[in-house]
Amino acid sequence: MKHLWNFCLALCLMSLITLAPGMGLGDRALALSDSLTPEQIQTIAELREKALITSQEGDLEGADRYWSRLLDLLPQEAAIWSNRGLIRTSQNRYDEALADYTQAITLAPTIPDPYLNRGAVYEVLEDWDAAMDDYNQVLALDAQEAGAYNNRGNVKGGLGDWQGAIADYQTATELDPNFALARVNTALALYQTGEREAAVQSLRGTVRKYPNFPDARAALTGMLWQVGQQGEAESHWVAVSGLDSRYRDLDWVRQVRRWPPTVVDALAQFLAVEG
Repeated sequence: MKHLWNFCLALCLMSLITLAPGMGLGDRALALSDSLTPEQIQTIAELREKALITSQEGDLEGADRYWSRLLDLLPQEAAIWSNRGLIRTSQNRYDEALADYTQAITLAPTIPDPYLNRGAVYEVLEDWDAAMDDYNQVLALDAQEAGAYNNRGNVKGGLGDWQGAIADYQTATELDPNFALARVNTALALYQTGEREAAVQSLRGTVRKYPNFPDARAALTGMLWQVGQQGEAESHWVAVSGLDSRYRDLDWVRQVRRWPPTVVDALAQFLAVEG
């Protein structure tokens, strides 16, 4: 399972869903469909390719246009609704994205992806109950989905249940040891609960494995500064500055990335001195 690192949401979203059996017609079934002409089949293939390419390149307006044209031809294809929802989520068109995910769920209620994506939008909107329901539904369909555990941990953190968040983040990393964001989230929640040494050690391990992961280095900067290890903190900040300038914006860290309050405060103390 691939996870999309999307700092617009600071959440884990599913990757684009290919048009495959179980989510709609699928290539072979599409080619055999009596309801489509050869010209329509060719048009669909071309639109699908363009939709995937523009999505992957970050051309959101173009991607939205191609997914919408595909829906004109294949309105019963749940994967297309879900993929357009991803694009509209990235455009901050949350109400439209929710409508797309809900339509995908209506068409394919046993597929986890649209629930996870819809839950992520509810999370951005801080509709914690709706987000929790969607993540729980993902886990009812696929108990091994690490992304759902990570995101459910976000919801629990949003509700102030940091111990519950830690449990979910740790489950996510157990299911997917390479899920770096879940590892960082575990450390952030540990720091919030007062387990500073454990949080620092965890982030040091993450940075060793993922040296270009700015989230881990930025969090470690604040934590180390607060516990009196200024030299190491400054060295990590040098790396952060070359990777992602958004960590200078505490409003972004607090409201978009949504670090726990104690970690935001730790980074704020460093920035107040670092200037």
